[in-house]
Order: sequence, then structure tokens, then C-alpha cells
Amino acid sequence: MSLLSPMPELLDLLDLEEIEVDLFRGRNPQTDRQRAFGGQVLAQSLVACARTVPEDRAVHSMHAYFLRPGKANKPMIFDVENLRDGRSFSSRRVLVRQDGTVVMGMSASFHIEEEGLEHQDAMPAAPPAEECPKMSEVMAGRGGAPAALYDQLWGGYDVRWVGSSGPDGAIPAKVHGSHVRLWVRASGDLPDDPHLHDAVLAYLSDLTLLGVSTVPHAPLFDNRTFQAASIDHAMWFHRPVRANEWWLYDQVSPIAINARGYSTSRIFQNGQLVASATQEGLIRPVGPKS
Repeated sequence: MSLLSPMPELLDLLDLEEIEVDLFRGRNPQTDRQRAFGGQVLAQSLVACARTVPEDRAVHSMHAYFLRPGKANKPMIFDVENLRDGRSFSSRRVLVRQDGTVVMGMSASFHIEEEGLEHQDAMPAAPPAEECPKMSEVMAGRGGAPAALYDQLWGGYDVRWVGSSGPDGAIPAKVHGSHVRLWVRASGDLPDDPHLHDAVLAYLSDLTLLGVSTVPHAPLFDNRTFQAASIDHAMWFHRPVRANEWWLYDQVSPIAINARGYSTSRIFQNGQLVASATQEGLIRPVGPKS
């Protein structure tokens, strides 16, 4: 049973069927899971919006609310509304429906390339990805399931552990009490379509971001301790990205309160800040199962 779809399957999932103008159908993978992976719905929604904008525009922001759990055994309908096409920006809204019910709503904005002021944060120091252990090995070593099970759940994507403000103490906790850094890449080749790379980045950004808000409180990303569910997810795309090349995922959780965890992140590639992602989600503590 996989949480993430292997890359060939993901590319197939992102090849949406156009039913009519601005209306698309997206299928789900063959899985035993009851709920659709939120990152998949984000990625498919972004592809649906991108299909409707002029070719000279790239996504620069998206804001999504997860309203209901998506069923993993039924297709989803992506209904895109063209809010505006201006000289520089295009705005879209998409409602994702399943069985006639809205499961997610997302707004996205696209922008032409143009000159302007530039500055950015420096990329944090990190050892090369190839020198870092696989995240599956780190989680297994902390009392989780066997590493092979995590590798199976993550569909073959390469996720490497850099460090955290948790038990390994690799990142000082005096600035952020809940901090995790990972190297991530999608395994295998990807077409050159920039919209596709943005969609895969959105897909993978949903893997660990909410779990960062649990780092000071429980074993890393342990769903036996918390009832967890994404509430919303926002991303800003600053520069073009290659999702199948290493990118550093620098994630912090400034606050967790009222059974909600808030996490924000910076995504770096080749020393450049290429994207930012933010998420709030339910992290409701649960007692041991009897």
C-alpha cells in the first residue's frame, strides 16, 4: 500500500481528461487507502488551472482549503473558473468535486516573467544529499515501522534526512523549537513542462510539512499519537524549479495550539530560494488504542 504514487503513475494521474472547456476529470491510483493523498489533489488542481492560462504565464501562488476527505477509489472533477486575464496576471479558481460534493477549493495566480527588484535569504548550510541518511532509515531507527515499509509508502521518492531540532539536535532549538530540514527529489526523468515540475513540487511539499508541528511533542510524524489532517495549504513559486533534482526543504513550525499545527517552509535549489510553502492542519492528540 503506497501513500505516494511512483513517478510513472503520478505523471499519468496529472494527465487530466478534458471533459469540456475548463472542466477536467482526474483519476486516483490503484490503492488500498481510503483517502486520497492531499498532495495529489493539490497537484492535479494546479495542472487543471495551468491548462487554462496563456502560455507565457507561470504560477506564482496558490491557496487551497481541504474541505472534506477525498475518496481514493473514485475520480475527481476539477471545475476551473477564469476570474481574470490581465496584461501581466491570470487568476483562476478551481472547485474539486467528488460524488457532487466539493472536497477542496483552490485559488491560483499566474504571472508573466518580468524584471524587478531582487533579494533572497541565504540557503542554510547542509551536507550534500548523498551524504545524508534516508528519512526512512531515520524513522525506523526511532522506533517506527521498518525502513522498507516507509520506502514503499513513499513510492520511491528520494527523501534524505539533514537534521531537526528534535532528538538528533542537529538544528539548535533556540530560534525555532520545531525545525526539520530534508533533501527531496522526485526519482526518474520528468518532461520539461514547467507547469508539471511545479505540480510535482506541490505534490511532494505535502509529505512532511504538517508533521513538523509535532516534532517537540512526539516521535517524528507518528500518526499513532495524533489524528492529523491538512486544513489548508499555500505555496509561492519564486523561480523555476526542477522537481527531480535535489531541493532543500527547510521547514519550521512557529506554533501549535487548539489542536492545530502551523508550519511554514522555504525550498532551495542550487543555492536559490525557489518556493515557499505553508500549511495548517489538525493535530488532535489521541490516546493509545485498546
